[in-house]
Amino acid sequence: MSLFALGLNHNTAPLAVRERVVFHVERMRDALGEIKRNLASEAAILSTCNRTELYLAADKPAAVAEWLAQYHRFEPAELQPYLYTLPREQAVRHAFRVASGLDSMVLGEPQILGQMKEAARTAESAGTLGTLLHKLFQRTFAVAKEVRSTTSVGVASVSMAAAAVKLAARIFPSLKDQKVLFIGAGEMIELCATHFAAQAPARLAVANRTLERAEKLAHRFNGHAIELRALADQLHEYDIVVSSTASSLPILGKGLVERALRARRRRPIFMVDLAVPRDIEQEAGELDDVFLYTVDDLAQIVSDNRDARRSALEQAEAIIETQVGQFMHWLQVRESVPLIRALREQGEQARREEFERALRHLRRGDDPAAVLEALSHGLTNKLLHAPTQALNETAGEERRALADTIARLFRVK
Repeated sequence: MSLFALGLNHNTAPLAVRERVVFHVERMRDALGEIKRNLASEAAILSTCNRTELYLAADKPAAVAEWLAQYHRFEPAELQPYLYTLPREQAVRHAFRVASGLDSMVLGEPQILGQMKEAARTAESAGTLGTLLHKLFQRTFAVAKEVRSTTSVGVASVSMAAAAVKLAARIFPSLKDQKVLFIGAGEMIELCATHFAAQAPARLAVANRTLERAEKLAHRFNGHAIELRALADQLHEYDIVVSSTASSLPILGKGLVERALRARRRRPIFMVDLAVPRDIEQEAGELDDVFLYTVDDLAQIVSDNRDARRSALEQAEAIIETQVGQFMHWLQVRESVPLIRALREQGEQARREEFERALRHLRRGDDPAAVLEALSHGLTNKLLHAPTQALNETAGEERRALADTIARLFRVK
């Protein structure tokens, strides 16, 4: 089984494709189990708003790509242009870069490391994380920690949350007069609430399917919580709406937003949809007085601050290259284990045979010195028979290459 990574991300696929290839939390274990039964000996799935990647110990990347397409109801040829397949060393380098924030839409962003750790935990609990992927992820986390602690890649990074505030400031003269609604109560919404709360808006509210979680988050920012089902009646009260849930279906449809606009007497609504799949129907953005932005729309804003961190990239990439070399050395050693075991078993068998022969001679009363002499000769002949025979059976360039190898193995000058 060979190590490889297969997937798509914000650089290779548009949002409309990425949101169809999301693995939802409730189905992740089943998907991993299906992969292990039919396609791979080890598997882990990283699925975020910007990427879906499979890390695998398997032999047939093409079969995995076909499965991925079928699982998400694509024709294989339809999904193929957006996919990348990274074998062995490339997969290791990619994992290290992803966890370090070097492959993110927001250079240096820290959330991806936590998402990779969660992917590893899920694979472990599903029983699909074996020795190879366990080692890969543990090394990946260590590399990410080194990059973040010894370089300035993540310094002053522009997060999605900060970009959302920056966009809102373009629409409204002052955020202090605006009412802000957050839909969801996860990490991304918490980050957004932190950034918007710093602008001291007129009102802040959190809507969530679980009211208790909404209340807990709202309390931190002196806001109030509302139930998700109350959105239809209260959406019109808010000037800014930021949504990021794990829902597989849209939370806000075009019709609901249209009714809210009428109730607002056409006062504009600024909406940020950070979910993949999207929480807000794309058609809602076509309405007059609706300013709707998705994660892809924020790409330009979050890239504005990249130049300030470019100088740290070279140092981060150097760290990663060193660590890739070390991991590949471990992998090569691991792949040699069956051969090493076979060699040692063959040597042990030769030792046992000569030892038992020596014991028989000693029990017969033979001279111990002669027995030891015969034992040593027997071992020498058995251990050197195979390389000597191989040399005698080859010729030309093959013989010279074999001779060099044998000389190096046995340290013959």
